Amino acid sequence: MRSFLGAASAAVVLAFGATAPAVADDAGSDGFTIKDPRITESSGLAASRIHPGIYWTHNDSSDGAYLYAIDGRTGETVATLTLTGVGAPRDVEAISIGPDDNLYVGDIGDNLGGKWSHVWIYKLPEPKELRDRTVRATQFTVQYADGPRNAEALMVHPKTGRVYIAEKNEDGGGLYEGPQNLSASGTNVFRRVSGIDLWVTDGAFSPDGRHLALRGYFGGISYAWKDGKPEREGQLNVPMQPQGESVTYTLDGKTLLYGSEGRGSSVEPVQVGDGSGDDSKSPSGSGDSGDGPIDTGLSASAVGLVAVVIAVFGIGRLLRRPKK
Repeated sequence: MRSFLGAASAAVVLAFGATAPAVADDAGSDGFTIKDPRITESSGLAASRIHPGIYWTHNDSSDGAYLYAIDGRTGETVATLTLTGVGAPRDVEAISIGPDDNLYVGDIGDNLGGKWSHVWIYKLPEPKELRDRTVRATQFTVQYADGPRNAEALMVHPKTGRVYIAEKNEDGGGLYEGPQNLSASGTNVFRRVSGIDLWVTDGAFSPDGRHLALRGYFGGISYAWKDGKPEREGQLNVPMQPQGESVTYTLDGKTLLYGSEGRGSSVEPVQVGDGSGDDSKSPSGSGDSGDGPIDTGLSASAVGLVAVVIAVFGIGRLLRRPKK
């Protein structure tokens, strides 16, 4: 997704600043700044289990088939992966790691508003040694049972290995479940399992698989994961960022790390409590399980400024317009 109009972003950043970081034991859990000048549209984030303190990210759009391993202690890139075995990426939006230690990359964006008949998922083994290399990936073709749609969040359940995609639609959006095993030889049909009324830009399962966090630009929702379906349990305290596009749990499950697009972008931490991933019981979560407005922790004046920015610049329409 291309950046907002500069004036809108500047107004929001100046008005709100950043949420105070929460320090935990995991490397990178106190946040970091992505220093690689090649990474200007970080749109997904995943914490490595093989390499604690390493976070995988990628650029948005058609940057190319590249993944970057970032050291959470320094913000420096320690490895660049070039994917082969896949076509030209179209709109890469998400990354997740499965229980099989494979990286799953979601080429699932559709800024044409659901015009593409299919999207793709790429799977590749996470390297045991961190260095620049070329890695062969498996490409899976994905279709939705109820027709094309735009999405930016792909999550692999850490226990079952099932792949889920959250639609980017605040009015009647949904969470979609893939088949038990993805097939590289046919079309993988994803079916709606729940409604999600949020402009979702990314999501992540807690390490124990008991919770699902979904974020948007101005807020987020925490869900309990029960019998393969989400049950709303609270609101996430999402930090205000220029263009918040990513989220991941730290390995201990005590912190959510929120990332943004932009050169030299910051990954900001918010502690979620006891390591279970339940933000609804921590100071950063409201604990409200209802369907009311999302609590972003903003003051009344801040909320007012957001409304003005949205009204003046028409962010909703900007986000939907096709890329050139």
